[in-house]
Amino acid sequence: MSKILKPKRPDRGQRHSAAWGKRLSMLLLILIAEAAFAQHGGNGRGVGKFADDLAPAVARAHHGKAGVQTVRVIVQYQNVPQARHERRMQGLGAHLNHRLGTVKAIALTIPVSALPALEADPEILSVSIDHPLNGADDYTDAAANVSAAWNAGFTGTGVGVAVIDSGINDSHADLWDSTQSYSRVVYRQDFTGTATSNANGARYDLYGHGTHVAGIIGGNGYLSAGRFAGVAPSVNFVDLRALDANGSGSDGSVIAAIQEAIALKDTYNIRVINLSLGRGIPISYTQDPLCQAVEAAWKSGIVVVVAAGNYGRLSVNGSNGFGTITAPGNDPFVLTVGAMKSMNTYARVDDQKASFSSKGPTTYDHVVKPDMVASGNAVVSLAATGAMLEATYPQALVAGTDGNNEYFTLSGTSMATPAVSGAVALMLQEDSSLTPDQVKARLMKTAYKRFPQSSISSVPHLGRTFTEFYDLLSIGAGYLDVQAALANNDRAPGTVGSALSPSAVYNSVTHTVSLSNGNSVVLPNSVVWGTSVVWGTSVVWGANVNGSSVVWGCSLPWNDNMLSAFSVVWGASTGTSATSVVWGASDLASNSAFSDAGDDEQ
Repeated sequence: MSKILKPKRPDRGQRHSAAWGKRLSMLLLILIAEAAFAQHGGNGRGVGKFADDLAPAVARAHHGKAGVQTVRVIVQYQNVPQARHERRMQGLGAHLNHRLGTVKAIALTIPVSALPALEADPEILSVSIDHPLNGADDYTDAAANVSAAWNAGFTGTGVGVAVIDSGINDSHADLWDSTQSYSRVVYRQDFTGTATSNANGARYDLYGHGTHVAGIIGGNGYLSAGRFAGVAPSVNFVDLRALDANGSGSDGSVIAAIQEAIALKDTYNIRVINLSLGRGIPISYTQDPLCQAVEAAWKSGIVVVVAAGNYGRLSVNGSNGFGTITAPGNDPFVLTVGAMKSMNTYARVDDQKASFSSKGPTTYDHVVKPDMVASGNAVVSLAATGAMLEATYPQALVAGTDGNNEYFTLSGTSMATPAVSGAVALMLQEDSSLTPDQVKARLMKTAYKRFPQSSISSVPHLGRTFTEFYDLLSIGAGYLDVQAALANNDRAPGTVGSALSPSAVYNSVTHTVSLSNGNSVVLPNSVVWGTSVVWGTSVVWGANVNGSSVVWGCSLPWNDNMLSAFSVVWGASTGTSATSVVWGASDLASNSAFSDAGDDEQ
């Protein structure tokens, strides 16, 4: 197995995918994050129509200090904006970037000096920053018991998966049909407005991330004698390019891509959206346009699978990486995926949690995430010829059976997420009537739940070790098990939202944390949450993990007497969601939010 190499961020002003970003030492990452925690970004609700992180720009405008500065924003209206709304914005000097009818919004680049005019517009509901947003093998297949699905005839045939990423280079033979007669990339569209080819021979995917993700979902292993086949090797791909040659995009480009996936759902039988990307959380998911977009896709009947993020090693004031889930993985509808490591063996009994994998609960809303985990460390998948990652880090290339470097090694929750997306495609081939909520519930219920009480990860290039505990907020419901999911016939309620991820609630009087389902549809005795509202004998999370509490591992900072660690996750004011400080405004404006810790580890 080739050793993973961690590339540097090519542009200091951008953020990156859930697999790759600017290479920072852990010390620098912690220092930047500590600065963010010291200057956290308010209550997640904003002031008036403006989100918290727009406050500095609005203040400059009000004091006449904006000059010629511009800012990228998403403006949401009471109703879907029309041409007259766009003309008014253009009259204020704004440039239209995207029409986002799904969330009743338009994405603009607007002069900072024009922001006060938006506050006075009665048709405008809210204004938020269009945040930079970027992109979280054979061992994967073995760990997930994929071969049992293939032996039963399930390979994802007929199911469409929308990959919203840096593009897919479909010249790779593994993305064609088994006879090499046609490409399984049935549609593509670019939302970045940037070049789709370069002088090195790359096309469609100039970064190299989206092609790798697509290979994990459904590469057929043609150039590796099947060794590096994806989970669902017969799926069709809809390539919606939202990240550019540096792996960078924005809320607007991703929302526009999600919107297109919804529009094309029936045309290409799109049943799954894969989002191996994320960003920091500046506001409650209930007010975040990106989260509203993934919810719209979910409600349209598409299972949305999202990377959890790679901040599990971040321990500010003793928080041990808790509270570091990225958006839109913080949304309770979607299926959020953390990462395991295969330990370079085919048996899963020795697999361990990857220390970089982000942990819950989520900022502001304290949603219990991730929902589950899958293999995401040192994953070999498709290389994109001439792309930036492959050209810059040739040591991570892996030869195929043709003798050429057809494969590439990456780590991160970006690599775990497509494994679950592939599993969803197999489930929907077996039973196309399953709703997104039923798919999510079944995958969580059937997840593998036998883990050690703790494990130690060594990260050589950092010269550090990390102790991992297998609690609810670290591994969710457990480890992806495709065979068990396909063998299970239980059905959760089909109602939209019946499998919402619950929220953790802190009681400042009793100093305890309990769970709230947050949705009356999810009954205590339902197949989703089992026979106990607060885990106990829950069929989803299990009664225990090798004798250790499945809910709260011994590393969790729930003791508010340890206020420094406690306030990182729950906020300084006894844990109200309004004071969560995991993603402060200064952090969102910095480059640290997607500095990936997804390195190969031992």
